[in-house]
Amino acid sequence: MESGICVVGGSDCPMEPLGPLLGIQALVERKSFPEERLTAQEALKLYTVNAAFATNDESVKGSIEVGKLADLTVLSEDPTSIAVEKLGSIEVEMTIVDGVIVYRKCVL
Repeated sequence: MESGICVVGGSDCPMEPLGPLLGIQALVERKSFPEERLTAQEALKLYTVNAAFATNDESVKGSIEVGKLADLTVLSEDPTSIAVEKLGSIEVEMTIVDGVIVYRKCVL
């Protein structure tokens, strides 16, 4: 990243867990290589802006902007303001794809 290379976050499911929040937590914790730790903001960028850039879709997704697809995930907590060890346990409250709610957490 320091050299200007676009680093992308993702999962290699089924080899790794599918949950991107676990990947974000691993990037922020980097227990084996603490000198490579990212901030939560940087880790989120790998899974959003950079992922869209890597697939040449940055003009339509990857960030919340007028004219882009309304693809959003609503989380139970702000990943940039909680303890690192809790990142992987953040829950998905809602998922919106192209402006349509495709998942909503059931509240009992």
